[in-house]
Amino acid sequence: MNVVPMRRPIPNDLAAFWMPFTANRQFKKTPRLLASAQDMHYYTDDGRPILDGTAGLWCVNAGHGRPKIVEAVQRQVAELDYAPAFQMSHPKAFEFASRLVQISPEGLDHVFFTNSGSESVETALKIALAYQRVKGQGSRTRLIGRERGYHGVNFGGISVGGIVSNRKMFGTLLSGVDHIRHTHDPARNAFTKGEPEHGVELAEDLERVITLHDASTIAAVIVEPVAGSTGVLIPPKGYLKRLREICDKHGILLIFDEVITGFGRLGTPFAADYFDVIPDIMITAKGVTNGVVPMGAVFVKSEIYEAFMTGPEHLIEFFHGYTYSAHPLACAAGIGTLDTYADEGLLTRGAELGPYWEQALHSLKGTKHVIDIRNIGLVGAIELESIAGEPTKRAFSVFLECFERGVLIRTTGDIIALSPPLIISKEQIDQLIGTIGDVLKAAA
Repeated sequence: MNVVPMRRPIPNDLAAFWMPFTANRQFKKTPRLLASAQDMHYYTDDGRPILDGTAGLWCVNAGHGRPKIVEAVQRQVAELDYAPAFQMSHPKAFEFASRLVQISPEGLDHVFFTNSGSESVETALKIALAYQRVKGQGSRTRLIGRERGYHGVNFGGISVGGIVSNRKMFGTLLSGVDHIRHTHDPARNAFTKGEPEHGVELAEDLERVITLHDASTIAAVIVEPVAGSTGVLIPPKGYLKRLREICDKHGILLIFDEVITGFGRLGTPFAADYFDVIPDIMITAKGVTNGVVPMGAVFVKSEIYEAFMTGPEHLIEFFHGYTYSAHPLACAAGIGTLDTYADEGLLTRGAELGPYWEQALHSLKGTKHVIDIRNIGLVGAIELESIAGEPTKRAFSVFLECFERGVLIRTTGDIIALSPPLIISKEQIDQLIGTIGDVLKAAA
């Protein structure tokens, strides 16, 4: 299927839309408008192709405009546009949930549908707290996150999250939350290929927090297996297994936020598979529908689900949900997405391309301003030296220039974060990394 890029007029008024996570004034002076997309490319309103180096926002894992997903959504909107989610449902909700647990890590056999990663985080935190209570451990109300963690933008997510800019303007947030140390250690691990050798001992910081609060007060620990939005921080070898051991020792639930790492990003279906560590609760979104229709899915172990299935059968077991939980269009998009992943082997393609991706990324070592490079699966980060007194400006300038040269990257602080669709070719990897290299060589 070939898409002919169409020239689209720029809207004559950009004022009404308050854009998220955007420098609104800068954007509206020089807007970057995407008018269409197909496979590995966006097309701007004036018809320029833009190579997608970020899978949209970490979500378009199968590439753009994929026929099975498009056709599934088209059929569904004509057949059933909406069905209520409370005390009612529709067949595709159950079909999609069954399909998902077929590829999920062992034991994660039940799915609660949401509409985004942020909602998935809130759902997982509420499940963890409610589970402890139904198990007779109502004193376990504390939640432990990690410094530099990103868990969406709702109040629960920014409370357990650890990115300062996401937290500082919004008051005291949730009470009863603490954080363990992040794992970023450039002094020992700069320019590591894959998992860093140093830092497994950082998992012991959880023991410090447990000692401070007492295990009887802690419901759950939540971490991203690979911290994405903060700049692709890859866990040291053995780190996640040690977190799992400590949680088991103290009866604490372990939650993996796999909104970014899920659905093939690391070359396995989920990061839990890659690291051989199974959480009690697993949070997903983004790649669950290839970004086509907003959706999230929270996976839980059977013992968690069964703990709620008690008491009179006519009573609601868990007072939580959303108007659009298991929306018919989202379920259709999700089924089409799973079909596309399966047909093309995309959930494991990252493992095949990983070595080439790694070599290409690390070819930028020694390039002007580059102080670290990190990679795992089909994720990468290029950390830049900041301009004195102007943090984030250098990376943002690189982002703007790459866009002008037909390549889309993402920046967080002075870090370039890359996560291309899993259909990317070696030639397109060369174009992506080559363009970044050329821009860095010319950057101030």
